[in-house]
Amino acid sequence: MTESERDKPKPAEPAAEPGHDDGTEEVSAAVDAAVSANGESLEEQVSRLETEKSDLTDRLLRVAADMDNLRRRSEREATDARRYAVTRFAADMLAVSDNLSRTLAAIPKDAREAGDPAFKAILDGVEITGREMERVLKTHGVTRIAAAGEPFDPHNHQAMFEIEDASVPAGTVVQVVQDGYSIGDRVLRAALVGVAKGGPDKALDRGKDEAAAKAAEEIRATDA
Repeated sequence: MTESERDKPKPAEPAAEPGHDDGTEEVSAAVDAAVSANGESLEEQVSRLETEKSDLTDRLLRVAADMDNLRRRSEREATDARRYAVTRFAADMLAVSDNLSRTLAAIPKDAREAGDPAFKAILDGVEITGREMERVLKTHGVTRIAAAGEPFDPHNHQAMFEIEDASVPAGTVVQVVQDGYSIGDRVLRAALVGVAKGGPDKALDRGKDEAAAKAAEEIRATDA
């Protein structure tokens, strides 16, 4: 480089344009904006948002659980509605079945044995009708409640009277006045029964003692 070139003045560097910087001001503005109006810092906002997220997640899980419970309850109610839809009709049909049974019970033994073909045909028709009604009821979930010879069960039996019978444990059903029926797991009609008393104590267990007491209580209430 010559001496004249060294002495030549250097061009001035362009001045920075107004409002232009290297990005520091933008970062600072973003940080300032991260501080909320109530003075929360960025860390405080993150903590608050995490708490809100946890709360919303918990609410969502609760709603999902409630919806699942609602679905199950709706399914159960729909099943019960289908199963017990014939309850009232079945109860009315039991009255018809009772009348058929009473009709057969009222026929004298000698009339049965008389051998009249016409009468026997009618008798057979009534018996067939009774059996068919029993079958139809069973098809719809209506079943007869076991009673004769069973320990008295206040949920399925209704005691009408007591019978002195030392041959069976007290609290045993020894006579059925009217059959009981259940539909599904519900009692459609309790069986009307007579219950033994005065049987051998050694044959009684705690459950039968309670059954006998309950039966006697029901009978006293009926007599009152």
